[in-house]
Amino acid sequence: MTAYQILEQLQIGEPTIAPPTVYRTLSALTEQGRAHRLESINAFVPCRCDHVESVPVLAICESCGSVEEHDGSDLLPKLTALTDKKAFHSVRHIVEIHGLCGTCAA
Repeated sequence: MTAYQILEQLQIGEPTIAPPTVYRTLSALTEQGRAHRLESINAFVPCRCDHVESVPVLAICESCGSVEEHDGSDLLPKLTALTDKKAFHSVRHIVEIHGLCGTCAA
């Protein structure tokens, strides 16, 4: 969901909730690792995995909008080796893959 879709849902029960409240809450949830921001579509999904030293791999269905979360732990050493070549110091890793889920592809 986008921040404004979340805001619309919340305003049903709490009409005075403003956009900054939603954005601050989403920011806190992503910092705590309890939500992911889908960078490519500017939306948010709850975190469903434990990512201590991991890379979330988010598979986004272009048809129905579903998001599957996968643990990309085995990718972390490869990504680090790739960026270390140019002395790039990464802060976070998110991999987004767009396509069709199994249901939509069938």
